Amino acid sequence: MSLPNFAPRALYQDVAELLRQRIFAHQLPPGSWIDELKIAEEIGISRTPLREALKVLATEGLVTMKLRRGAYVTEVSQKDLLQVYHLLALLESDAAAELASCASAEQLAELQGLHDALEAAVHERDAFFIANERFHMRVLELLDNKWLSQMVADLRKVMKLNRHNSLFKSGRIEESLQEHRALMQALTAHDGAAARACVMLHFKNGLAAAS
Repeated sequence: MSLPNFAPRALYQDVAELLRQRIFAHQLPPGSWIDELKIAEEIGISRTPLREALKVLATEGLVTMKLRRGAYVTEVSQKDLLQVYHLLALLESDAAAELASCASAEQLAELQGLHDALEAAVHERDAFFIANERFHMRVLELLDNKWLSQMVADLRKVMKLNRHNSLFKSGRIEESLQEHRALMQALTAHDGAAARACVMLHFKNGLAAAS
């Protein structure tokens, strides 16, 4: 397998994205050792850009570098989950409350479209994950706060290490959709308090499913 048309200056970024997606898909499961030589040979690159890519993933919390042992996919403990979900609940509920107070009709229509896509993807695992994250991140993007968006994006990368099957536990996917519907109602009604409560409940239930 080779990776075509990489710009030399961005090679490590492309390699980082390839590894990131393998980690999220659990092709590289939590706790597994990353065989640098094998991966470099597989995709036809030297180990230098691969090591730069691993440094990027380490800063995101997806990879753990161990002295004289190499790189491992990060294992997420229960404590890690509690901390990540707590922070996401605070950040995203605050964002939802703020957006509820200022969202335009055009913005609400866009979010409704994203929610409709989520509903339509209910039976397709990968599509559902993508639509779910797109909705959550768009709420943040509409506030035009790049620092908030970056913090949440990084936390969500760590959350993905553990949530591979959480949305597909019995009853959770419909529960999640109901929470999204309630959030859309709160946003449409410009009810900041209700929007905040919806997101807090969403993450509380999500943590319970992921634990």
